[in-house]
Amino acid sequence: MRFSERHGYKAVRQAIQIDSISTELRNSLWSLLKLHVWDRARFSQVENGTFLTTGSNPALKVLCDRLWLHYFKEPLDTLSYDWSDVLPSLRTYFFTCSWHDVYDFVEFVANYFPFAYEQQDQFFKNCNAALEREVAGYRFVNGLITPITDEAQVAEIDAVLAGPEGPVRTHLRRGLELLADRKSPDYRNSIKESISAVESLVGTVLGEKGTLGQLIKKLETEIGLHPALRTAFSNLYGYTSDEDGIRHAIMEAKTVGFDEAKFFLVVCSAFVNFVDSKVAKP
Repeated sequence: MRFSERHGYKAVRQAIQIDSISTELRNSLWSLLKLHVWDRARFSQVENGTFLTTGSNPALKVLCDRLWLHYFKEPLDTLSYDWSDVLPSLRTYFFTCSWHDVYDFVEFVANYFPFAYEQQDQFFKNCNAALEREVAGYRFVNGLITPITDEAQVAEIDAVLAGPEGPVRTHLRRGLELLADRKSPDYRNSIKESISAVESLVGTVLGEKGTLGQLIKKLETEIGLHPALRTAFSNLYGYTSDEDGIRHAIMEAKTVGFDEAKFFLVVCSAFVNFVDSKVAKP
């Protein structure tokens, strides 16, 4: 059992939704489909109802024909012309299908519904906002739902959180919690925690106190750290510590988002694992 599981903390793939989808995210994506697509259904005064016909609802008819033919791969003569029958069927499917089928469905609708000018781009933007808000590991990129968090990144964070208790793990666990907070994510402080984990690790390895900027050069000698890696982390530390950095009050107005916080969490976790492996070698 992993450390995070033993102590009641969420696993990385739960905190960042990778192979699952929360009820909140599923609800949000359905609501966006409703606002951008389903609500475009028009009631026909002539036919006295809402029907999938080229006269009253041509865009929805095109979409549903494509869904039945290419997505569900059902005979087209099983598609009802009555929208009040079709919509509940689509809703039932959406709320009972697997997490990856949700993404398949949303992506299909996004690409095969004949949106009016610029409405498709707005749908992509709104979906991405929901995906970011609910800390999903996917985004719409060029019309396709694309992973932004891969297994290698998850493995690096998992490896740290699975280790023994200590300040390094505490900082990174807190960094993950701040990143994954659905209600009020704190990306700035998540980055602080990630860098603090590396700072704590280096201090522990060297048996000295000081900032990462002061100690990283000594670590190069202590464990045979490649100069390029030392320079890379010195630069990252500088980004978080200079007058325009995360730790400076002037940064309050600077945009720090999910991507930056995730990057630091992954890179700092990888660095911790790398140093631990070097120290463990005889």
